Amino acid sequence: MRTLVTGGAGFIGSNMVDRLLRAGHTVIAYDNFSTGQARFLEHLSGSPNFTLVNADVLDLGALTDAVRGCDIVFHLAANADVRFGTEHPRKDLEQNTIATFNVLEAMRAVGVRRIVFSSTGSIYGEPEIFPTPETVPFPVQTSLYGASKLAGESLIQAYSEGFGFQGYIFRFVSILGEGYTHGHVFDFYKSLRANPSELRVLGDGHQRKSYLYVQDCIDAIFLALERAQGKVNIFNLGTDEYCEVNDSIGWITTHLGVTPKLNYTGGDRGWIGDSPFIFLDCSKIRALGWRPGLSIREGIILTLKYLQANPWVLEARA
Repeated sequence: MRTLVTGGAGFIGSNMVDRLLRAGHTVIAYDNFSTGQARFLEHLSGSPNFTLVNADVLDLGALTDAVRGCDIVFHLAANADVRFGTEHPRKDLEQNTIATFNVLEAMRAVGVRRIVFSSTGSIYGEPEIFPTPETVPFPVQTSLYGASKLAGESLIQAYSEGFGFQGYIFRFVSILGEGYTHGHVFDFYKSLRANPSELRVLGDGHQRKSYLYVQDCIDAIFLALERAQGKVNIFNLGTDEYCEVNDSIGWITTHLGVTPKLNYTGGDRGWIGDSPFIFLDCSKIRALGWRPGLSIREGIILTLKYLQANPWVLEARA
């Protein structure tokens, strides 16, 4: 296939680019490098099946040129900054919702009809059903990030009905692994690297979260593309387990050999829109034959080892 990966220099995007190339596909990585890292793609320089386009998803003309002749789009570009969404609400609208509209319009203009979309478990807000299935009653939104992603999902569904698109929508838990550039493991490691004697923890540490290793995530996407043939295919992606933030702190500090004083900010969540319990029902993707290879603990330790071996990531994201 000839593929376009928006956000191709990002964490998940760069891993997707590598996997697509290894599978023999032609890849166009599209990124404006606002958060993506050129270093994630530098090993691909000179590859005959790889093209890098430095442009913004808000530039409809550049996006249309890039998608021309493609068979499928992996739309992974997004603002993933859930925590500070209320400080810049327009960013979620522009980079998540309008950007998705632009991708769909670019595809429509040149006749590309298949799209993979990275959505989020945050669209469920604070549900009453756990583990939370894809068919949960329409959720109340608690974050601008979740609301903007749900709007993107709705656009894909409408384009599938109106213009004959085929959509693959994946609602991720938090993703871990090589290329990881933001999230709690990053924040805790960066803090402990600077001061191993104490650690600030948002909330009370009892927030229950689920995480998934990036290669397991990509395995699930590839399997769904192969076996799910509906007009719009929606899948939760996560593990069949969760952990407390305190559990993760224990694994991280034990691995680093430090015993910091933990300073909790208090409350049952870390910020506006931070759901105190995230646990997705992934039986639908499992029914296709997918199983995650790593546990949450294994994913956290692997991510920590990656950050230790690549200190430049901390500096690049400073």
